[in-house]
Amino acid sequence: MADLTGTRILVTRAASQASSFGSLLRNLGAEVLEMPTIAITPPSSWTPLDGAIAQLNQFDWLILTSANAVTFFAKRLQLLGRSMSNLCGIKLAVVGKKTASVLADYGLSPDFTPPSFVADSLVAHFPEPLAGQKILFPRVESGGREVLVKAFRAGGAEVAEVPAYESRCPEHADGAVLAALREGRVDVVTFASSKTVRHFAKLAGEGLGQGWLALLEGVAIASIGPQTSDSCRELLGRVDLEAQEYTLEGLTAAIVGYRSTAR
Repeated sequence: MADLTGTRILVTRAASQASSFGSLLRNLGAEVLEMPTIAITPPSSWTPLDGAIAQLNQFDWLILTSANAVTFFAKRLQLLGRSMSNLCGIKLAVVGKKTASVLADYGLSPDFTPPSFVADSLVAHFPEPLAGQKILFPRVESGGREVLVKAFRAGGAEVAEVPAYESRCPEHADGAVLAALREGRVDVVTFASSKTVRHFAKLAGEGLGQGWLALLEGVAIASIGPQTSDSCRELLGRVDLEAQEYTLEGLTAAIVGYRSTAR
């Protein structure tokens, strides 16, 4: 893979998740700026998740579509005096390599991973008939896409959708990063979810003022996948490159390809 030497890339992931992506980019010579647009917190109430955990043996499937869902679910199990070993008898479905990797840290492997790293692929390739399935779906409290749950229910599954964590917009953007955007010192800005796009637009608008979009005219907009790209077009007016494989590695490869042709 060609290098990214001399390329200044802005990463907008949550602070707790930015380091792995930043390392990928730095290893290729990029200068990485970080402006977290996501703050990961507990949900407003644990009651729905605790109730679901108390009835784990009634579910056929546990669906985990993010690393955060795995982490918060596992920690809540532990706090309630249980562990991931209590998942014996319930089948696990996950979306994405990172989600599966975090699950592996708990000594578990999924029973089903869809071929495409997007949640919609879960329904299209689900290994069992949906009718009558009882599914537990711990997820982000707000801002998640409803397509997946609607599709499962339309297929006849009974879905318990419970908040396991929240992803909020930070109160303020990093002043140094805002200055870099204002002064044209950013080559690429990356987005790994629709929510990062929405929060970036909010923080940039507040921090840079009216006309902030004009400051992105010389900046490449990089998206991890189709839904994120739709948000980029809606809020930023365009998307310049999209990962072919919807992972951070795929996004890195897309940036390398884009920069090699731009030089």
